[in-house]
Amino acid sequence: MSAPLSRPEPADMANQVIKCKAAVAWEAGKPLSIEEIEVAPPKAHEVRIKIIATAVCHTDAYTLSGADPEGCFPVILGHEGAGIVESVGEGVTKLKAGDTVIPLYIPQCGECKFCLNPKTNLCQKIRVTQGKGLMPDGTSRFTCKGKTILHYMGTSTFSEYTVVADISVAKIDPLAPLDKVCLLGCGISTGYGAAVNTAKVEPGSVCAVFGLGAVGLAVIMGCKVAGASRIIGVDINKDKFARAKEFGATECINPQDFSKPIQEVLIEMTDGGVDYSFECIGNVKVMRAALEACHKGWGVSVVVGVAASGEEIATRPFQLVTGRTWKGTAFGGWKSVESVPKLVSEYMSKKIKVDEFVTHNLSFDEINKAFELMHSGKSIRTVVKI
Repeated sequence: MSAPLSRPEPADMANQVIKCKAAVAWEAGKPLSIEEIEVAPPKAHEVRIKIIATAVCHTDAYTLSGADPEGCFPVILGHEGAGIVESVGEGVTKLKAGDTVIPLYIPQCGECKFCLNPKTNLCQKIRVTQGKGLMPDGTSRFTCKGKTILHYMGTSTFSEYTVVADISVAKIDPLAPLDKVCLLGCGISTGYGAAVNTAKVEPGSVCAVFGLGAVGLAVIMGCKVAGASRIIGVDINKDKFARAKEFGATECINPQDFSKPIQEVLIEMTDGGVDYSFECIGNVKVMRAALEACHKGWGVSVVVGVAASGEEIATRPFQLVTGRTWKGTAFGGWKSVESVPKLVSEYMSKKIKVDEFVTHNLSFDEINKAFELMHSGKSIRTVVKI
């Protein structure tokens, strides 16, 4: 009797096209479709990753809705993932097959003027091609039914295998549970970093957090870690208040419970306004309220939420003349390749929460349900096992 055929070892696949499942967004406004795709081998300075788990973020839904000006179709969405390196292309020195990794939508090349400046994390090395849904050489590694499928945010984690630039990968602790730390690829890192990096919240500070979704909860966690004495959660959905308090909110308020603007309410509650405020929704009217809720002379408001294309913010210049500061943050200000492994370590040592953000776990075939849970407000983060 002949020996059973063994499955090819990963090394055997290193230079070959891999056929696998992916959730393809064929067009805007339509559910994702689970398809068999072909994933080409990594070219020079690229890494092919077997995705183990991915979460679904509002940014994925924003692009799928058709409102994203950079949104291109057909595409494989997803940017909160974790997995194992399957193979590496020529010239890749810092990663090898078998490494446990998180793909990064903001890379860190370590060479551009942005990477060399300690004031920012916005590496621009592959920004242009990434924005077009392509790899740095201007092509795609994905095909399906004979059609080229585009990449998304340089990560495309809604696929069993993906290819990313080597500067868009963080090598992490192999003991980390991938169905949890995948969340550090976007939402938690963004909110936590907004508090500790962008705002630099100090011990004893009074803070207000507008929007109590995953990012807002992560901001609350960051304010608490930084030693804030008072953290006020603001949301029109009071069902989110109990969880916000578990993350460190000292009190929560609903703007709909008041007859006056919420910034006036906060100024009265805090003897002149908060030291730090955070807008975690992407609503330009709320951004204004968050700034105007800040204390005269030193208040800082951080825009964390991403507003729709073409939106503009407004306030009276006097708000800034009298000492308030308006700031923005992307990925919490973390320089990604070096910082994400440290965030994983902070999670492993229980300094920061991650498990508590996961409200639902689904199979890959149920990925559209993850979007439904998010839109209904029933989930904080849904993790999909690939």
